[in-house]
Amino acid sequence: MATSDLTDTALSIKNLTVSYHNQPVLWDIDLDIPAGVMAGIVGPNGAGKSTLIKSLLGLVPSLSGEVMVHGRPYATQRKRVGYVPQRSSVDWDFPTTALDVVTMGLYGRLGWLRRPGRKERHEAQEALEMVGMSAMAERQISQLSGGQQQRVFLARALVQQADVYFLDEPMAGVDATTERAIIDILRRLRDAGKTLIVVHHDLQTVRTYFDWLLLLNVRVIASGKAEEVFKIDHLRQAYGGQIALLNENESLMFATSKVK
Repeated sequence: MATSDLTDTALSIKNLTVSYHNQPVLWDIDLDIPAGVMAGIVGPNGAGKSTLIKSLLGLVPSLSGEVMVHGRPYATQRKRVGYVPQRSSVDWDFPTTALDVVTMGLYGRLGWLRRPGRKERHEAQEALEMVGMSAMAERQISQLSGGQQQRVFLARALVQQADVYFLDEPMAGVDATTERAIIDILRRLRDAGKTLIVVHHDLQTVRTYFDWLLLLNVRVIASGKAEEVFKIDHLRQAYGGQIALLNENESLMFATSKVK
């Protein structure tokens, strides 16, 4: 979905290209995501979904491209952005508590030289309560289940009080109860005017969870309102032989054994 009014655009990407070892991972990405939506990023393995988020945040280098957040360069808007990485990318054996992890989300506001005080720890505790983890505040993160760890990292993003949140497969490997809790939190953030940009792998839940969609496979296949993008032709362009549609009425019936 493109829009010329940058005040209504949470994220604008122009001519973004990313390459690993001279092999393009993302090619000439142009994309506008409007403010106040829950946007899903969907595509097959190797499509560049996680790389897209990391390149936008400056975590991996890009060959070219411009990234704007609410009409200004990302470098000037970092405090307006929250990030939840893939759980598998985190060292969960690091000796720290759930509360400490969430408090780390405040360093962007405090700076690394200023220690969090009572006010900041109270904010962190409130964020843990929002995700149903206040009782685990003093628990070592290594002692938490996968779903609990994911909730802690979501709380760390929430405490930043950002306007745009990037989440890299937040529902991967969690139980159904945690997945429902995460989606409920994200919907409340969206309803409060925040923008959620979520890498997601489960095609069965795409139209239930998201109101805006990017279908990606190195290039942009389609982007816009979910009901306009989530079509058989677009899915075949993105997934090719990796996907088998089980009925012709575009219901949420997919053979997903090969689609992650």
